[in-house]
Amino acid sequence: MRAPTSESVKKLNNGRNAVNVIDLFSGVGGLSLGASRAGFTVCGAVEIDPYAIEMHKRNFPHTEHIAESVSDLTGKKLRMRLNLNNGDLAGIIGGPPCQGFSDIGKKDLNDPRNELFPEFFRIVAQARPKFFLAENVPRIRHDKNADFLDKAFAYVKDDYEIITDLTIKASEYGAPTTRTRSFFFGSLKGAIEPLTERDFAPHGNIKKVFVKDALQGLPEDIDPNWQKEEQSWQRVNEYDNGYLSRLNRNVPEGIGDPIALKKLRRERLVSGCLGTIHTKDVIRRFAKTKPGKRDPISRTVRLDPNGLCPTLRAGTGPDHDSHQALRPIHPTEDRVITPREAARLQGFPDWFQFHPTKWHSFRQIGNSVSPIVAERLMKVIRTSLVEET
Repeated sequence: MRAPTSESVKKLNNGRNAVNVIDLFSGVGGLSLGASRAGFTVCGAVEIDPYAIEMHKRNFPHTEHIAESVSDLTGKKLRMRLNLNNGDLAGIIGGPPCQGFSDIGKKDLNDPRNELFPEFFRIVAQARPKFFLAENVPRIRHDKNADFLDKAFAYVKDDYEIITDLTIKASEYGAPTTRTRSFFFGSLKGAIEPLTERDFAPHGNIKKVFVKDALQGLPEDIDPNWQKEEQSWQRVNEYDNGYLSRLNRNVPEGIGDPIALKKLRRERLVSGCLGTIHTKDVIRRFAKTKPGKRDPISRTVRLDPNGLCPTLRAGTGPDHDSHQALRPIHPTEDRVITPREAARLQGFPDWFQFHPTKWHSFRQIGNSVSPIVAERLMKVIRTSLVEET
């Protein structure tokens, strides 16, 4: 069934006119969720990966989904597809592919995915939203990538006030991960009051969240033979440690898969508790690996319950040989973590859905912006828009 039109999307938010954003390179929807929780309506999402956009549709059923390459779109086409007039589009957000810039990649300046970063800013220049927010790996600021940044900012530098040095550590915003990313924010001159880097800084009273806080209540005894989606639905214990309440209780209007929400609320069931079959030798090695240390063969780190999760990796897609990223070892069990455990560590609520296979779900989680970080940044922007209107 086709998603509701953008006209119906605009009527969300209790009947008020929506503050619309478009999510380019949306993936499974980490930025989209943060934006929704900050009071925005994600009226459109653009994603070429069929598995990612499939799950974005499930989590954001009222969003108009465009399964095309950003390179094939223009700002005018986007506005027409989403039936957006001048003034209807508050912002464009997104995380262009980072594999060509990443420290763990080949750092290949000729990687064709690198060109998608300037494409984000081309769309912004053509669509002229009031603001934009783009995310990428910190290494994108390396001197070797200066040409890509110059090409990107050339599209918007005359019309937008730009902040190019937002380095965000997820752990400082209340997420239990060391994940660090670069964000680029711009506001259309004369449209809103310009923000500064200080406006986006974390609050000093944010409580540190650790691995043990994030995983609390999830089943630890995972059967390695749980390989099918129906087996992955398992019961969680209800805990209120602050972090879990923050993840699960704020469900924006019109967001979420109704089936997943019902199962969580009525039966305390969550998906993604998939097992992994390890050899006896691997299990013995994992048993000897201390918290915070690495298995000497696989180089997989064992999570420290009183520490932070390292950055979860996405692995590679079918266009790059479909390599599975290393997954951390559970802090107390001699196995790697499940997709649902990874989602908790990244800051996703238990009702949020990922692809039912381990490979695609871990790719979707590893490629995503932490919704906790996204919500904080988008709330700052939303407040600025409210004050301006």
